[in-house]
Amino acid sequence: MAVRRTGSEAGNEERRRTRRVRWVAGGAVLALLFAGAAVVASARGGGESGVPAVDSADAGFARDMAVHHQQAVEMSFIVRDRTDDEDVRRLAYDIANTQANQRGMLLGWLDLWELPKVAPGGAGPMAWMESREGHGDHAAGHGSGAGAGSALMPGMATKDELKRLGGLSGKQAEVIFLQLMTDHHTGGVAMAEACVSLCAVPVEKRLASGMVEGQQSELGLMHDMLAARGAKPRT
Repeated sequence: MAVRRTGSEAGNEERRRTRRVRWVAGGAVLALLFAGAAVVASARGGGESGVPAVDSADAGFARDMAVHHQQAVEMSFIVRDRTDDEDVRRLAYDIANTQANQRGMLLGWLDLWELPKVAPGGAGPMAWMESREGHGDHAAGHGSGAGAGSALMPGMATKDELKRLGGLSGKQAEVIFLQLMTDHHTGGVAMAEACVSLCAVPVEKRLASGMVEGQQSELGLMHDMLAARGAKPRT
């Protein structure tokens, strides 16, 4: 036989249920706040101000790799429209998606640190790598850079190379894209390895380490894709 509750008992139960909902919701909000605080804290350096210096490796890597990634995204979109090959299109999509997301993180950290996205004082790109042995060799690479101030950016394609890629189609576009992206990844790996050695912010060092692993894997894949097309990397 069902027990009939009085209006007072039902009201008490409703209030208890409301308190439970509010407690769970409040706990979720606090969890999100603590998680956000942890991310912010992990992206801060160890200086007195709590953020990296404007001329630090952390800031320099974030600025330069954001520019470097942007060109990789651009090249990926170009080849997507120049070939019907599913393997190349899939690789281009993966590169564009991954590097666009990473670029957003790098720029987000610069905003968090309240640091400029352009090197101050006219400092050229890669100045933060000067303390790393072999900087000159890493910076040489192929390509003179796209745009003012990027002449020393390792692996960057030139404007003429990007124009050539955009004017080709089919297998020719695939080969040029794979060669340019191989140079680009080689330069990117050198930059990321430098950050692993020189950067101080733990979360940025972890991102750089992931870049090394991911781009080295893609370098192997692109080498095989070039061989399948009767071509090879430029270096």
